[in-house]
Amino acid sequence: MIGLLTGILGHIMLFCYGLAKNYGGAIILFSFISKIILLPISIMVQKNSIKVVKMQPELNYIKASNFMDKDRIGEEQLELYKKYKYHPMLGLIPMLVQLLLLMGVIDVIYKPLKHIYHLPADLLANVIEKFSALSGINAEVGSIQILIVDAIQKGEFIEELSSILGSDMVKSIQGFSTSFLGINLAEIPKEAGGVLVLIPLLAGGCAWLLCFVQDRFNVLQSEQGVGNKIFTTLFSVGLSLYLGFFVPAGVGIYWMFSNLFSIPQLMFLNCIINPKKYINYEELEASKKELDKVKRYAKKKQKWYVKNPYKDMEKESYRRFLKYENKQIVFYSERSGFYKYFKGIIEVLLKETDVVIHYVTSDPQDAIFAKSSEQLQTYYISDMKLITFMMKMDADIVVMTMPDLEKYQIKRSYVRKDIEYIYLHHAINSVNLTLRTGALDYFDTVFAHSGYCIDEIREIEKLHQTKEKTIVEYGYSLLDELIEQYNANPHNKKERETVLIAPSWQKDNIMDSCIEDILNNLIGKGYQIIVRPHPQYVRYAEDYLNYLQNKYGTDDGEVIIEQDFSSNETIYSADVLITDWSSISYEYSFSTLKPTLYINTPMKVMNPEYDKIECKPYDITIRDKIGKELNMDEINQCGNIVEEFIKNKNDYQMRLKEIREQSVFNIGKSAEVGAAYIIERLKKIEQDKKNEMEWET
Repeated sequence: MIGLLTGILGHIMLFCYGLAKNYGGAIILFSFISKIILLPISIMVQKNSIKVVKMQPELNYIKASNFMDKDRIGEEQLELYKKYKYHPMLGLIPMLVQLLLLMGVIDVIYKPLKHIYHLPADLLANVIEKFSALSGINAEVGSIQILIVDAIQKGEFIEELSSILGSDMVKSIQGFSTSFLGINLAEIPKEAGGVLVLIPLLAGGCAWLLCFVQDRFNVLQSEQGVGNKIFTTLFSVGLSLYLGFFVPAGVGIYWMFSNLFSIPQLMFLNCIINPKKYINYEELEASKKELDKVKRYAKKKQKWYVKNPYKDMEKESYRRFLKYENKQIVFYSERSGFYKYFKGIIEVLLKETDVVIHYVTSDPQDAIFAKSSEQLQTYYISDMKLITFMMKMDADIVVMTMPDLEKYQIKRSYVRKDIEYIYLHHAINSVNLTLRTGALDYFDTVFAHSGYCIDEIREIEKLHQTKEKTIVEYGYSLLDELIEQYNANPHNKKERETVLIAPSWQKDNIMDSCIEDILNNLIGKGYQIIVRPHPQYVRYAEDYLNYLQNKYGTDDGEVIIEQDFSSNETIYSADVLITDWSSISYEYSFSTLKPTLYINTPMKVMNPEYDKIECKPYDITIRDKIGKELNMDEINQCGNIVEEFIKNKNDYQMRLKEIREQSVFNIGKSAEVGAAYIIERLKKIEQDKKNEMEWET
């Protein structure tokens, strides 16, 4: 490829020399022509760069929503590339072309007899051999052809070389000048010194100027971070200095003017393909701020890990867990609040068996440690250690609410292949819509909350061609507890009805899109309004929540921005719930038998393949059964619907009770059902172990 390229470049350089009648002018003209020839590639790269920046807001939101989950980010980023038909490797084309051109130019300048005069290979070999014998210079020296031209122009070895080249060729070479403004462009600045040292300095200066302009006007480079811009500038200037010092000065001239010609080319491209016509820069800035919030939070968390005050606690937990033999059952909790999903089952197991329960949590301040006992062993394993910890898992049964087993970071045990992994739901919603693609594929057993949950799992198994899982008609023990707590509390007549606004935390949720419109529509109607944002949202939007508090907070408590999630009292006491796609609506409406008003913000979709099975997601079908839906352009109807909900609460109570019984398995006794399955499985596993030992004996 280089040989073919240098042959073409030799002809172009000879053409340029014929026009400029000067070697330096020829190189400058060649640099200009190369920009024209490569203009189609530059246009293609300009369009591709616009795609990068155009999709950057979506990519920023993906990174913010899945921060530190590299696998998920990579998966969604690939889908985004497909959506925009973006080719990541396309941006490398100009660099590769420039490098090829550079190598070709270097070869042309080093080998003028081959590329400018097109001497046949056998004749060229004879000339080099003769000159080497006459001068004592090694024929393998890279600049041997330049030295031959230089010798002929100085009148050295004319007769000897004329006998091989012919007098006409010698005269032509004598008329060929490699000088430019008194500088011999065939010489290498590092070796020649003197005024030639200006070439690398000027080349470095031109590289800096190009980077300076690109940082402000290049559609892609202008959006890079300061660190990337500095690195790019240093690399470009360093490369230019290197080329200027260690290769012939002609190469430095080429590189210098190539950079200079890139500046008007950039301005031309921005005129014919203006990035501002395609890119929403306001949305881009908003997405950057969202990602920055997450990064600041993650940075604080990372600092906490570095200075982790619970390292000793984790080491002790790790050693104790690994030393404990014959572990029968392990529960894994992501953080303190997750105990509520396991609580019912664990309490039944503690009451009806003497099985030691091993409870692992990634929260060092988990409330479970206060419940620790001989029968309930508790352990702290941080997120940083969890991957290797799970790989070494040695237990008969592992119960988790964390999906994506074997899909991303958390793998099945490498120590034991016969562990039964049970997935326990932490919401009454569609597993197909709200979990990632294939999130349950590698679990052995699922405790299903409903019939539609079973239907989805079976269809997903057929779609993914995975082994059928054991499905237990379990229910949802947290709902049982919520119903019990709600019925146990006295519901005295309040001075005013309460409206609870509790959104999810995905992009464009109620807090981001319409919270102020909702508040403006409800204020002054005699309600107490409680805004209870998702805990994840609170972490990143402290400034905005303070703004809402200052704008709407009043002494009479008409509007309360709640940020303390230690109690569920506001859920029980609310007369109406307003949410978007949060699963809190099922817990609220099915425990209190009060309706939910749904705002149709963009749907929360974790699985982009959810429509590949026939089952329609429960999250979509249930909305208008347990309440009502409003589109974003219908927010002004909030007040009327809330009023209607409160007026007809008895009708909704009867309807919701019937829907609850139809939707969720084993209302009031799901914990007993789940515990009974685990007890039966542990007995079976124990009996199988005894039978195996007897057989071996």
